Amino acid sequence: MSHDMLAIIWFGLWGLIWTVYFILDGYALGTGMLFPFITSNKQERNQLQEAIGPFWGGNEVWLITAGGATFAAFPVVYADMFHYLYVPLYLVLMALFARAIGLEFMHKEDHPLWQKACIWSFFTGSLLIALLFGITFGNLFRGLLIGKDGYEGTIFSLFNAYGILTGLLFVSLFILSGSLWISLKTSGDVAERAKNISRPAAATSAAILSIFLVATMNRTPLVDNYVEQPVLWIVPVMTLAFVLLTLLFVFRRKIGLAFTFICLTIFSMMAMGFIGMFPNMLPSKIDDAYSVTLYVARGSELNLKIMTGVALVLVPIVIGYQLWSYRIFKEKIHKEQAKGYS
Repeated sequence: MSHDMLAIIWFGLWGLIWTVYFILDGYALGTGMLFPFITSNKQERNQLQEAIGPFWGGNEVWLITAGGATFAAFPVVYADMFHYLYVPLYLVLMALFARAIGLEFMHKEDHPLWQKACIWSFFTGSLLIALLFGITFGNLFRGLLIGKDGYEGTIFSLFNAYGILTGLLFVSLFILSGSLWISLKTSGDVAERAKNISRPAAATSAAILSIFLVATMNRTPLVDNYVEQPVLWIVPVMTLAFVLLTLLFVFRRKIGLAFTFICLTIFSMMAMGFIGMFPNMLPSKIDDAYSVTLYVARGSELNLKIMTGVALVLVPIVIGYQLWSYRIFKEKIHKEQAKGYS
């Protein structure tokens, strides 16, 4: 297998790993964002903690894998990304700490002030992770201000209209995913509140995604690959179809199907972005000559071959473990039996 082909394969795996992370952690982040608003007492908080407790740490393995794959397969992208996007990625790291602290330490003390601090830490961390990752990938889709001397923008350049729109899209999709997950995994009042939230969340997600698709095709270079290969238009069409089916199933209260289609919506939305970026990994908005492509950023041929072998062995183990954990903890969480997360 040639060096170019290995690099293309790892570009696809790089995109797939990020996508799997957003699908899996999306419902956990959504649960965190909904946490203060659909729980009214400690027992309900315990119930909601148990709904994600066995899964959220495993979901974040995919985030670590995404970072590791970037570092190992495309070291130039890793170095430049943490240079150009240092502030938002640093804030993501702080938000990950805040989210974990809120969830992990909530059970340590029953004092109202402690509980409130943990609840809002969990909420704030979850919200910032979703928003900042959305802004980050929005700027990757739009193009960064990369010139001959490197990044020529500022932190404020990243908070452009398209970046903020993508951030809001991530937030809305994850809130919807979280509300559906809670509806599936819990019973009683918490589940009913989540179902009630899922309706406006689905309508909002469909509206924002529609605006995002129009903006993407009119304001970003992603459209170029679709113009060159018209068959690729099936991907954005599927993205819109999936979110509309999610909306339909939410209003028909078919929660399992709705959750399936919100996952497919996130998958196809991210696929649309990565397909449009190819072969760029850090596209330049100033001039495409300054873009960092997968061919420039790739690691050595030997390195990519070793990584491919390691992935073939370890990835099935990770997937198998996660499937096993979902099977073991498949039962609904009832308020009366909920013990919280510790």
